[in-house]
Amino acid sequence: MPIPIVNSIASWFLKKRFHQIELFLKYPNEVQQELLFSLLETAKDTQIGREFEFSSIKTYREFSDRVPIATYEAYEPKIERSRLGENNIFWPKPIKWFAKSSGTTNAKSKFIPVSQDALEDCHYAASKDLLCMYLNNNQGSQLFTGKSLRLGGSKELYKENGTAFGDLSAILIDNMPFWAEFSSTPSNKVSLMDDWETKMAAVVNETINENVTSLAGVPSWMLVLLNNVLEKTNKESILDVWPNLEVYFHGGVSFNPYIEQYRNILPNKDFKFYEIYNASEGFFAIQDQNNSGDLLLMLDYGIFYEFIPMDTYGTLNEKVIPLSEVQINKNYAVIITTNAGLWRYKIGDTVRFVSISPYRIKVSGRTKHHINVFGEELIIENAEDALKSVCKKTHSEIVDYTAAPIFMEGKEKGAHEWLIEFKTPPRDINYFNELFDNALKALNSDYEAKRYNNMTLNAPKIHIARNRLFYDWLKQEGKLGGQHKVPRLSNTRHYIDALLRMN
Repeated sequence: MPIPIVNSIASWFLKKRFHQIELFLKYPNEVQQELLFSLLETAKDTQIGREFEFSSIKTYREFSDRVPIATYEAYEPKIERSRLGENNIFWPKPIKWFAKSSGTTNAKSKFIPVSQDALEDCHYAASKDLLCMYLNNNQGSQLFTGKSLRLGGSKELYKENGTAFGDLSAILIDNMPFWAEFSSTPSNKVSLMDDWETKMAAVVNETINENVTSLAGVPSWMLVLLNNVLEKTNKESILDVWPNLEVYFHGGVSFNPYIEQYRNILPNKDFKFYEIYNASEGFFAIQDQNNSGDLLLMLDYGIFYEFIPMDTYGTLNEKVIPLSEVQINKNYAVIITTNAGLWRYKIGDTVRFVSISPYRIKVSGRTKHHINVFGEELIIENAEDALKSVCKKTHSEIVDYTAAPIFMEGKEKGAHEWLIEFKTPPRDINYFNELFDNALKALNSDYEAKRYNNMTLNAPKIHIARNRLFYDWLKQEGKLGGQHKVPRLSNTRHYIDALLRMN
């Protein structure tokens, strides 16, 4: 199909869709309220709907008083029954798909229900919106002259009792319309390969001669792929391999530690980076502006949002609030109610609102991925911003990292221990450490207070990890692939001790 026609179709869809987007931009809380009662009405005759008497809930307050906040562990028995083929437990329509996720803090597999409604009205709707927003912001785009290189952590889909489970990317690929494969690379056959290292080689071989115009995948694993492409083709720049490449759609982990490495291998000031925020549980937010790190919270994908201020999270005073009560620059845990039957479910992520008109967010970390052993409240966002700043000053580049507390012993003060794998190490690790410590103090007043005159915390202790340490650890744990991430921050020494032994 000629590009002007494709762009015209996209433009028509964009105008139609923008009318709906304008609705939730103008009336966000009304749209969310209407969505909540639509979900309650849809599920009122399910087992969970009857248990909590959804049919008699008339206000948000009644909903929040009657339906408890749920974790995966609380949901697991219901999910297991659903996986065995039992219907109408938490969603009225049969659920055939379950996204398998190991999570990032728990080795036990999770199986997140993915309904047909969630596939169509959330995940696929978000993919269309992402393209429409990008095209609207970049009128001269030639995106449809070539293919999108998608790199997921997809594995074989395993059939069980009439239901199936696998990585979310595998489920999306398996259900996408037949024509979508023609605009994507690699083929579904390669995308669904199980062994990650074999798959990586196959992806390189299948894509290097394609006309790739966009990339989509997790930054850490996409960088591995792109470096393999450069090695295979003996080129210095990815644009020498794919000259028409114009945008990278990324999500899954923070982009901050990787952005300079991407700019080095994509040396074009007009190249675009677009961030998304999605998970097995749903698609939540999209970067809707060029050159912005802010994500527009999408309010009409069948997901109702609530939030727990992190200063009350896990305490006796824990407070849950609707979207209408959030404040700018506060850190919140995300609670979702979805069109796949998750009711008031803790997804484990934290966000910070940078705007409330419209509602725009930054993903700040995980509820379990922070260090707060000494009252320092160090979150991933602090770590990422500090590392990005210090790497720029020391002309160094990071591959991966993890950190954990050094606990107090006797009169010995506590500290934070960091294990960092560099692509380009700093000339002086002690100078790097000093800059890093100061950057954390500037970003986090609680950390600064604990570090004042070494009152509670000594200076950080940094180890340089050997080459491929984190890759080898993920391989040993059976976690190679796009869906798996290195745990960044932890309140325990479980991860760092294992990695230090391998180092």
